Amino acid sequence: MIDLYSWTTPNGRKVSILLEELGVPYTIKPVDISKGEQFAPEFLAIAPNNRIPAIVDHETDIQLMETGAIMLYLAQKHDRFLARGDEYWRMVEWLMWQMGGLGPMLGQVHHFVKYNKGTSPYSEDRYSTEAKRLYRVLDTRLAGRDYVAGAGRGEYTIADMSIWPWISRHDWQGIDLGDFPNLRSWYRRLRARPAVQSGYHLPHKVNEIPEG
Repeated sequence: MIDLYSWTTPNGRKVSILLEELGVPYTIKPVDISKGEQFAPEFLAIAPNNRIPAIVDHETDIQLMETGAIMLYLAQKHDRFLARGDEYWRMVEWLMWQMGGLGPMLGQVHHFVKYNKGTSPYSEDRYSTEAKRLYRVLDTRLAGRDYVAGAGRGEYTIADMSIWPWISRHDWQGIDLGDFPNLRSWYRRLRARPAVQSGYHLPHKVNEIPEG
């Protein structure tokens, strides 16, 4: 049994979507970051960086923080949602792209454009411009492809699951998916998956999934 410590953020939703796709038993442990629960000593013992999500796997006694590590661990443990051969590293490449670029930059858009609009026009312009650049990078990658990694038109992997929750907040970022047709088709393809829909609404439902 796996304990998932999480909240309703893009990073949290990555792992809940993967667990729903895997169909393995797990228990969700809500960590309400609006109340500072991520700073509780018992959570710090699992996630020293005080960030959700984190997991405890009671079958192996492994506990992990950081979504990239968690997703690689779960996918390898169950041997699912991994690209094969040389495409394995393409999958890792796009997983790292999300963790090092897309997530942090879109997080800054949320901070300056969604929550603190007008306080720093320079920051709003800087991060909004970078967000659009990253959307173009992903749109270009998805030209002629169904998924970001895998042979042929690609296969659904943890790279897609890692990226999608951040794109699901395109309205927060002031992005019109109509400007990125390849990305929009991919977004809708994943949105239609039952496990994506159920994983999105954990640990509780906040809003309907944006259509894009």
